[in-house]
Amino acid sequence: MNRRDFLLLRAEGRSTVLSCERLYMRFLDSQLDGTTSALFENLARDLRRVNAVRLVDPSWLSRDELRAELELVLDAFQRRGGRVER
Repeated sequence: MNRRDFLLLRAEGRSTVLSCERLYMRFLDSQLDGTTSALFENLARDLRRVNAVRLVDPSWLSRDELRAELELVLDAFQRRGGRVER
């Protein structure tokens, strides 16, 4: 199965779980095919549907570029009133 077949978010009511491992794999793929901005735009769009997000396995966020892009999305999410569980 292709890593791209996995969803980034798993919904649990008005909250969701973000697998940092899956995000990392998708991030690597997006760097190869030039879709990094679309990856984070889609994540931001998906987060508009929920009130809270829980990050799972944050040790996968070791790459500075990945962490920086994710923080931009999460900061905007929190400014809209969203809650981030780390």
